Amino acid sequence: MKKENIEDKIKEMIENIRPYLNMDGGDIEYVKYEDNYVYIKLTGACEFCLGQDSTINDGLLKMMQEEIPEIKGIINIPI
Repeated sequence: MKKENIEDKIKEMIENIRPYLNMDGGDIEYVKYEDNYVYIKLTGACEFCLGQDSTINDGLLKMMQEEIPEIKGIINIPI
């Protein structure tokens, strides 16, 4: 899959989970896709949430890898 197509799919998936994070006062921002890693920023309530590793690894990463197996991981960039 081309990088542009992967980025479009990643952005679409992020938009699909955004409302769930918003319900808890948080948000997610796409930063970039590089070397098979997705870079994001968790903001709002998600920025300081103790469960952010679980949200990223058990939720978002698994969901993305089902659609895009090339993804090796997700890196949260602190603000």
